[in-house]
Amino acid sequence: MKIKNIAFVGIPVTDMKRAREFYEAVLGLKIADEMMSGKWIEYAVGDETLAIANVGEQWTPSDQGTGAAFEVENFDDAIKRLKDRHVRFAAEPFETPCCHMAVVQDPDGNKLIIHKLKPENEKGVCK
Repeated sequence: MKIKNIAFVGIPVTDMKRAREFYEAVLGLKIADEMMSGKWIEYAVGDETLAIANVGEQWTPSDQGTGAAFEVENFDDAIKRLKDRHVRFAAEPFETPCCHMAVVQDPDGNKLIIHKLKPENEKGVCK
């Protein structure tokens, strides 16, 4: 098997209205497509697709499952915006030799990584 690319990242949610408020109003994502009578919403994030869905008991939220990482233009501004909106942080902002990161949680507890890669001239040893 040869995997060509990621088709989409899907995040299960329990309350679509509450989830959409978070992903659209807090994170600023714009809807690219809506399916299954509003139970599946897709957002274009760069060249990729992030989907939120409430499709039943076979796929439920977890704070231990797959997480999406969002590359932001300005890390400090993004963190301030999230804190101003009282978003839960699973990991406060931290720095690695390669980047700045923080882990936040959506209203269902799904973890999302806020990420900013350092410019090449500021990177340390990234291993």
